[in-house]
Amino acid sequence: MARTKPPLLALHELVPDQSGDCFVLLAEKQRSLTQSGKPYFTCRFADCQRTVTTMVWSDSPLFEKCEREWQPYRFYKIRGTYREHERYGHQFELIQIRPVNEGDSQEGFDEATLVEHSRWPREQMWRDLLELAQTQIVDEPLRRLVCTLLDQHAERLQRLPASQGRYYTFVGGLLEHTLAVTRSCVWLAQRYADYYKELRPSLNRDVVIAAALLHELGRVAEFGEDNLGRELSIPGRLLGAQLLGRDLVRAAARAQGDLNPELLGLLEHVLVSYLALPEWGSPRLPLIPEVLILHHADDLDAKLEMYIRCLTRDQAAGPFTERDPALGRSLLKSRTI
Repeated sequence: MARTKPPLLALHELVPDQSGDCFVLLAEKQRSLTQSGKPYFTCRFADCQRTVTTMVWSDSPLFEKCEREWQPYRFYKIRGTYREHERYGHQFELIQIRPVNEGDSQEGFDEATLVEHSRWPREQMWRDLLELAQTQIVDEPLRRLVCTLLDQHAERLQRLPASQGRYYTFVGGLLEHTLAVTRSCVWLAQRYADYYKELRPSLNRDVVIAAALLHELGRVAEFGEDNLGRELSIPGRLLGAQLLGRDLVRAAARAQGDLNPELLGLLEHVLVSYLALPEWGSPRLPLIPEVLILHHADDLDAKLEMYIRCLTRDQAAGPFTERDPALGRSLLKSRTI
C-alpha cells in the first residue's frame, strides 16, 4: 500500500505531533560535541512566525549531508513531525530535506512568507524616500549624488535589515528605518536652523538630510550577499558600515566631479561620526552640530523600535517583560494608561 504524502503546510500552521512538508529558512547551523566527544549539529528552521530546532546526531543518516551541504540562510523544503517539548520548546523531527528549486514556486514557495518583513509596502516607502531626496536637498550636485547612490544600491537598500539582532532586524528594515530617520531630520534641521538664527553660517539642512538618507548606506557592503543580513562580508568585519558607507559616497562624488569639496567633507564627517560614541562603533567624535541632529534622530528611532518590539511580542507572565538581550533590561508592560 502506497504511503500517503504529508500535506504541504506553513511551518507555523503545524500543531503538535502533526507531520507535514514545509518550506523553511535554515536560520542557524551550529556544530558541537557531546560529552563523549561525538559531533552533532543544532539546526534551526524558521518561517516568519515560528522557529523550530532539529538535532542532527552523528549516527543520523542526515549527518553527512548536514555537515557538507546544508547552508545557513538558504531555503529548504523539509518533511517531518512538529513537536512541542516542555523543556526544549519547538522541535522538528526531520525525515527529509532538500534545497528549494525553481518549480517550488508553483507549490506556493515565496521567500517573503518565510522571513519577517516590514509592515509597510516596500514600493511606497521607496517612493517616499526618493521624494525626500528630490525635494528636500537644495544643492543640485549634492541632490544628484544622493539620488545616484540610492539608485545604484536600490535593490539592497530596499531589502536588507537595518542591523543584526538589534533594531529593524527584518527584511525591509533598513528602508523603513532610513525613511523614519530622514523624516525626523527634515523637521529637526529646519526647526533648529530657524531657532538659532544667530549661527553663521546657519545649520546646513542639506548636509543633515543627505546624511540621513545615506547614513546606513554602508550596510550594502557590510552585510553578506543573501539580503537577510545574517552574516557580514569580509570588508564588513574589517571596517564596518560607517567607513564603508563613506567610501561609497567618496567614490561616487569623485566620479560625479562637481560636488563642492567642503560640502563633501562635511557630509563625510557626519557619516563617520553620527554614532557619536566610540563604544557604539563611531570612528570619530562629532565636531559639527549637524551630527547631533542625525545622531539623536537615529538613536531615538532605533530604540523605539526595539522597545515596541519587546513590549508587543513578550509572552512572559507578570507585569514586566522577560529581559531583552538587546536592550539589556526588562520593560514594564502592565499598564492601563
